[in-house]
Amino acid sequence: MIPAMYANLKRPPRTVTDWLADAVRAVAIVIVIVSLFTLPFTDFAVLSMSLPPVMLSRMIGLRSGLDLITCVTVFVAAGSNVLELYRAWTGWDLVVHLVCTGVLAAVALVLLDDGGVIAPTGRRRTPIVVSTLAGLALSAVWEMVEWFGYRFITDAIFVTYDDTIGDMMAGGVGALIAGVLASRLSLTRRDRAPL
Repeated sequence: MIPAMYANLKRPPRTVTDWLADAVRAVAIVIVIVSLFTLPFTDFAVLSMSLPPVMLSRMIGLRSGLDLITCVTVFVAAGSNVLELYRAWTGWDLVVHLVCTGVLAAVALVLLDDGGVIAPTGRRRTPIVVSTLAGLALSAVWEMVEWFGYRFITDAIFVTYDDTIGDMMAGGVGALIAGVLASRLSLTRRDRAPL
């Protein structure tokens, strides 16, 4: 699995979308490094959490459009926190949870499939169910991270019961949409190194 991920990572970009996704990745890396020296540590930590999915989307060989959407979505989600857009724009939190959890559920679906965790059944329902469950699990983990940050790091993090349930519901819907799309379209590139 690791050699294939490395092969996908070093594959040269071939399309405009490939180049754009790599540009977003490069900008994300630079911004995270600069934030280490210019922003409070909590903001740096939030931004740095965007790097694993941004890099992983290329390493697992996502289709170039999905790769770009993943990079932009994850970094916008982190940046919205740092810029306090979740407080400034009503409903932005739910939109970001829906889209971000959807793309992360798609990434999880590829990893679970390639890792042999889910058996290929040939049924269209499998990606829908697995993606939705993965998205709900990711949403729950994110909400626990938010609670931990609020409880032990800073009370500036907005945590309420309604916000938590709303975020998880939006994430579940996004993951369901990703599963429906995955049941009809390939999430990975044709030229990727198989994991």
